[in-house]
Amino acid sequence: MSTPDTLLQAALNRLAARASSSAIDAVAQLSLLAQDAPQKLRTDLQLFWEEVQDEAQRLDGNPYQSSETAVAADSGLQEQVDGLRKQVAAFSRELEGMA
Repeated sequence: MSTPDTLLQAALNRLAARASSSAIDAVAQLSLLAQDAPQKLRTDLQLFWEEVQDEAQRLDGNPYQSSETAVAADSGLQEQVDGLRKQVAAFSRELEGMA
């Protein structure tokens, strides 16, 4: 049977080997990430630029409205919705009267 000193030395050797193996794996993964990083960055920047161009086209189609104009448009829409609600209520009353 092995002595406690030999067992301790064997345990330390195995831990060192495992740590070394884990470190090598980590370095290999970092290396792969470093190789892929420029292409990923290029792709992300290209997608961002396409989004910027799409947004610019959208804004050209709908020029920026000031907040006052937007509020006025919202209140105009609310008036239209209120008017439609009144019409629906009137139609509903008419239908109830016919039944």
